[in-house]
Amino acid sequence: MPQPPFPPSRRRVLLAGAGAAAALVGSSPGAARAADRPARPRTGADSLQPYASYWFPDSLPAGTPGDGITWRSLARWTPEGDRDLAFNTATVPLAERFTPVPANTTARAGQARISALAAFDHTAGNPSQGSATADRYAPTHWAYLDELVFWGGSSGEGLVLAPNAPVIDAAHRNGVPVLGTVFLPPVAFGGELRWTRDLVQKDAAGRFPLAAKLVQVATVYGFDGWFVNAETDGGDAELAADMRGFLKALRAAGAGQGLRITWYDAMNVSGRVGWQGALNDHNRAFFQDDAGPVADSLFVDFRWSAQTLADSGRLADQLGRSRYALWAGVDVESAGWDTATDWDAIIPADHDHVVSYGFYRPEWTLQHLPEGRTPGQFHAADDQFWSGEALDPTRPAPARREGTASAMGTASTTGTGADAGWRAPAAAVADRSTLTALPFATSFNTGHGLRWYEDGAAASDAPWNHLGLQDRLPPRRWPIRTDGQRPEMSLDFTDAWRGGSSLLVRGALDAPATVELFPARLPTGPGTVVDLTHRTDAASGPVIVEMAVALREPPAPGEPAPYAYLPAGAVEAGGGWRTVSVGLDSLGSGTLHALGIRLTGRDGAAVAWRLGALAVRTGTGRPSAPRALTVTDAATTEGTASLRLNWQRAAGPVRHYELHRRLPDGSRRFLGGTCGTAFYVPGLRREQSEPAVQLEVRAVDELFSSSESARTQHPW
Repeated sequence: MPQPPFPPSRRRVLLAGAGAAAALVGSSPGAARAADRPARPRTGADSLQPYASYWFPDSLPAGTPGDGITWRSLARWTPEGDRDLAFNTATVPLAERFTPVPANTTARAGQARISALAAFDHTAGNPSQGSATADRYAPTHWAYLDELVFWGGSSGEGLVLAPNAPVIDAAHRNGVPVLGTVFLPPVAFGGELRWTRDLVQKDAAGRFPLAAKLVQVATVYGFDGWFVNAETDGGDAELAADMRGFLKALRAAGAGQGLRITWYDAMNVSGRVGWQGALNDHNRAFFQDDAGPVADSLFVDFRWSAQTLADSGRLADQLGRSRYALWAGVDVESAGWDTATDWDAIIPADHDHVVSYGFYRPEWTLQHLPEGRTPGQFHAADDQFWSGEALDPTRPAPARREGTASAMGTASTTGTGADAGWRAPAAAVADRSTLTALPFATSFNTGHGLRWYEDGAAASDAPWNHLGLQDRLPPRRWPIRTDGQRPEMSLDFTDAWRGGSSLLVRGALDAPATVELFPARLPTGPGTVVDLTHRTDAASGPVIVEMAVALREPPAPGEPAPYAYLPAGAVEAGGGWRTVSVGLDSLGSGTLHALGIRLTGRDGAAVAWRLGALAVRTGTGRPSAPRALTVTDAATTEGTASLRLNWQRAAGPVRHYELHRRLPDGSRRFLGGTCGTAFYVPGLRREQSEPAVQLEVRAVDELFSSSESARTQHPW
């Protein structure tokens, strides 16, 4: 039995709006091609809330959509008619990456990579620009990913899902492409074959109009291609041929924009659905035909075995394709790191990797935690998932779990290899970095938090999430080299310099400890400066701080970089945030290959030291201000106002924009931020009988310097 895209325990995600979904199973193949149909639409302030876009290919279901769901036709979509386009458009370009010397001797460059299929919410429920909760999946281990699939699609909401801007912007900042999803579900989950036929329909000239439409959507929204999953059974060879033609048209039309296609191992050349767990003669025509590539990569269904993967790799070689363009599916939704997997079938420890692999639903690291979970608990679990139990990629030995049972019961995950325990990505896959140009700065902001901090003070006490505001974070969690007791290291949300989090090192420093933070290829020369903003907590012992800077690569995988240590002063307990600038002139010109911190305690006293910000620069400046801040739409309900805002982009480079409310006492309250030039502000309440709400937007550059503000007001 095939592994369904959403197991029954998660059908609330698949079949949002149960009444609507139940009606879909019996809907007529002749359902009309109709205008977008919202039934029981959001009203009042909610009507302004933008969400990630989703569609049916062309014809809409019979019946009525559930609450908050709009049935839309992709065939009828135009950028001009998309009222949420400004909120969903990503602006961060896809960064170039390099592969540093691996952190350990088992991770291999140029071999297996990782794809991840992650659902951030149900199809109709992905806010365009974050929301007022910290309880959100916030991936940060981009260094191991080769692509992220924004997973979704359901017969009750829509089958084509475009990723939202925050996810795209965060991934792009770290060099990771993001794919939208085209999901044609199994009949058991409400799938109808007419939607497959809609997708691959041809016009009078024999062209595939929806292939062109998908390219237009990806290009306008700013993401990188599509994951195509045709799992609706009942087709024939003619439909399969049309699907191959559609994929070739999609790939050809997107090639000029750098778009890519991943095909899921479901539909066969017969037109029927028959999951192979392999690349073979039944499905290779969707990967490559006699004329060349059809899809850029293939996600191999979960029923693979060691033999089918070995055969798949050999077939890819024979076709002249990289075997690492095959993703062997590993379903971690139910059991996470307790998922029993035959890792040696994919990434053997003693010879070359066989294929790449793809995680299905790695947001398990959030979802398996109980109610009341905190961002810190999520990141601790996420770090363990990607780095291993030791939380140190320099020693990521897998945990051996004898007798672990598969939670899914599929052939791929029962684990027949020598080691059925968790093999964390850091143990096998070489991490990558985007730190290649100055200026570089980070405030260790993960893209969500319990408060928003500016200059060490809370500018908002409201929880929040917005991945587009996420900084570039240390890719390796957490290498610490010491001859003494190893302190603990984590992303912490109880205090921050900027954003929602800081880096916390705590424990007994009975010997100097070098905290390795960033592999890099940053140019250095006269005037290059490293700024660090740090503090200790009230109960901490004193800490002597030095910058650890290396102008050469480590001599071998797993070896430390040849650091030079530059004094950055000492901090006493509870002294408040301080910023220190350390010049690199004494090192001469060259390339900065590694950046870290060395901490030394006094008399073995326990410390709690925070790093709030880190920057490498050659100068400072201030961005120009945005202009023409305007309220473009407003709605009031129950004494609150919700607004849509727009402004003109600031001249020059901008990292993101920040929105504030100016209160009657002259103070400012943070409302949110975005990389684009439009923003939705919900739930404003009148303060102290003010005649109008005062709003401001400012530009923020790569060093987190802020511009003057553009201002507007909206009367009560």
